[in-house]
Amino acid sequence: MQKFLLPQECIGKEKAVIKGQDAKHIYKVLRLKPGNLIRLTNGEGMDYDGQILTTGPDLIQLCLTGEYPSTTESSLLLTVCCGMLKDKKMDLVIKHLTQLGIVEWIPFFCERSIPTPDSKRLLKRAQRWDTIVKESIKQCQRSSLVSIPKPKKFQDILDLSDSFDQKIAFWEKSSRPLTKLPPAPSDSRVIVLIGPEGGFTEKEISLAQAKKFKAYTLGPRILRAETAAICATTLIQHLLGDI
Repeated sequence: MQKFLLPQECIGKEKAVIKGQDAKHIYKVLRLKPGNLIRLTNGEGMDYDGQILTTGPDLIQLCLTGEYPSTTESSLLLTVCCGMLKDKKMDLVIKHLTQLGIVEWIPFFCERSIPTPDSKRLLKRAQRWDTIVKESIKQCQRSSLVSIPKPKKFQDILDLSDSFDQKIAFWEKSSRPLTKLPPAPSDSRVIVLIGPEGGFTEKEISLAQAKKFKAYTLGPRILRAETAAICATTLIQHLLGDI
């Protein structure tokens, strides 16, 4: 059953409404009719079962038949911080990391990042990322939106890491394999650093280690930055999460 993401204001105690492109998709593509069942999420961890009451290209009205906490969210509260890449590469990363179950994605600028785009272009990229997250949430039937703050400086990432239970940085010169990763209790907050094209400098790794990040390797081959982000997230979810 397909799941649709609705803002909380469209979900009442007994009824809900779907508007815009989702309504059009239900009406013209899926061709659902009154009486058909549908699943919803508010993007905040709650799922709903509903039955269609009325359909139209602009508005779908539903009767809610069930409400329950999501069973598709990871118990691992994983924040992945990625060095800024070119537009399409960042789009690819957030699409796949959302599907893998992260709770937060923070892009950042560091020494080897691409030149900083202007504020107008950054705003457009942020809007694009928000759209990708929402599309990916529906595709993989998650129930919580991924938080994406505005791009930060590398030092800002290090400063906000103090509240995390475990800190991981991936660096091609490290010799520590992920099999050495300590276990994480349920609901642990884990933060991961992935460098840009060219990776981190030794100075940046030293700064991260001073903040109690441990550097790990992804193996003997040098991976593209976007591949490293997806690979690292998958392995951490396998070792500490629910994959």
